[in-house]
Amino acid sequence: MSLFEKLLKKRGVDEGFLHPEYGPDFAHLPDAEKACERICRAADSGEKVLVYGDYDVDGVTASALMQEMLRMVGVHPEDIKVVLPDRFKDGYGMNERVIDTAQEFGAKLVITVDCGSSNGDIVAKLAEQGIETIVTDHHAIITELPPAVAVVNAQRSDFSAPEAEDLRQLSGAGVVFILAREMVQRGRIADGQEKWLLDLAAIGAICDAMPLTGTNRMICHYGMVVIEKTRRVGLRELMRVAGVKAPVTTDMIGFQIGPRLNAAGRMKSAEVAFKLLTAESPAEAVRLAAELEELNAERKKQQNAAVAEVKKTGVGTEPVIFAKGKWHEGVLGIIAGRLVEDYRRPAFVLTEVSPGVYKGSGRSFGDFSLAQALSECQKYLVQCGGHAGACGLTVLEENLSEFQSAVQSFYRGLSLQNQERFLEVAEDLAVTDLSELNAELCAKLKLLEPYGEGNPEPIWLLPDMFVLGVQKMGAEGQHLKLTVRDESGNVLKLIAFYTKEEWLEVGAGERVDVYVSLMENEWQGEKTVEGRIVRLDRK
Repeated sequence: MSLFEKLLKKRGVDEGFLHPEYGPDFAHLPDAEKACERICRAADSGEKVLVYGDYDVDGVTASALMQEMLRMVGVHPEDIKVVLPDRFKDGYGMNERVIDTAQEFGAKLVITVDCGSSNGDIVAKLAEQGIETIVTDHHAIITELPPAVAVVNAQRSDFSAPEAEDLRQLSGAGVVFILAREMVQRGRIADGQEKWLLDLAAIGAICDAMPLTGTNRMICHYGMVVIEKTRRVGLRELMRVAGVKAPVTTDMIGFQIGPRLNAAGRMKSAEVAFKLLTAESPAEAVRLAAELEELNAERKKQQNAAVAEVKKTGVGTEPVIFAKGKWHEGVLGIIAGRLVEDYRRPAFVLTEVSPGVYKGSGRSFGDFSLAQALSECQKYLVQCGGHAGACGLTVLEENLSEFQSAVQSFYRGLSLQNQERFLEVAEDLAVTDLSELNAELCAKLKLLEPYGEGNPEPIWLLPDMFVLGVQKMGAEGQHLKLTVRDESGNVLKLIAFYTKEEWLEVGAGERVDVYVSLMENEWQGEKTVEGRIVRLDRK
């Protein structure tokens, strides 16, 4: 059995996974038929429609996707208005501003994307003004269903179709794409035209860290093809600025495209990202892509400065890190994520947004659920929300100390053991014969792409390798290149960018256990297989 076949067996992967089928039919989301009927009625009667989204990548791509879908089914472009919330003024979800904006625009229908499931109060107030609402969302429904014309959300407790579990994994953009497929089946969109929406649907799924299995895998598998030939001048320009070239990978989307689109909502306004994705002129695309590049550079600058400040101050010895400083509200979640990565503990990062009022973001992993922690400590908070791995909160300064103590007590009360194991890199298979890591294997591994949540890039453990050579690269010696040899004399070059300091201490002649992913390197027309180091254990 070949190494590739062993990998497929280990992961339980079949031909259907390697070669996902696009159609012809898709599963149906709850209330999808009601939503389509109401949208078609709006198009046929010339009603004005307001689309309300979110400020992250999924929310922005879903908003752009919905606007395009509405145009496809016949809503006049001037009858569509897209509104994205301001992270700093509005927060997540619908608020009273939606009502005022809808009335001013003269909308008869409001459609939410990537939000709205827990905003029944706003939906009811819109109804009082004679404005109907369609909710399209993928978030958990923590209250009763909103009194909308349709609630298109697979998280509904009354949705128990065979395909329900798969559809619950959709992103907000994915939900809109499935609605577009419904419109194809109703004859309102020409068959095949909806495929041009797959670029946005794929970006939304990847950047919102949705599991890339089932319907999501199909969306991203074909979406990556559409991204490479996208008609969107703004996306093409953003790819150029970000250095994204074919073949496009999920890493490029997640680490080059996503952060730049997200920087708009974090540092200024998500409107910048939305306008770029919907830009029609090359000149506008160039200007907006350049602005996103500047916002992303500023985001990185502020993020790195904050992390350095926290490290200098120290994080203490409590099981949950609490860091407080004068930092930009839009980068708090990223800082918390970096602290989790560096210190392997859950982290809350807070900043003072007005006298005596702090906003914060939390990040966690393993068995410590932030949603449970906030539920237990809610009496100390003004506002909070989130899930197991990430959350947001608002707390008064006078309650901050008690909140911190309550969280630490809650963590200790769980008596959790060895939580760091959840952050450790684990191998798919161990390989002792380096000759098996060859170009043929790399070619076959491409069938598993796109990689992401639920379908990670394969990791190979190379146990007890002899280090033949060590080279430090980069202006500050921050990159590492190793040459290792197995017992049969086969050699493989390995590389790590921005490596950990302890890895730089490895010397020639040592033996190491090294975990790698594979990549092809081309130099002067010759392709070679190399390993990218993701974990290194010295013997």
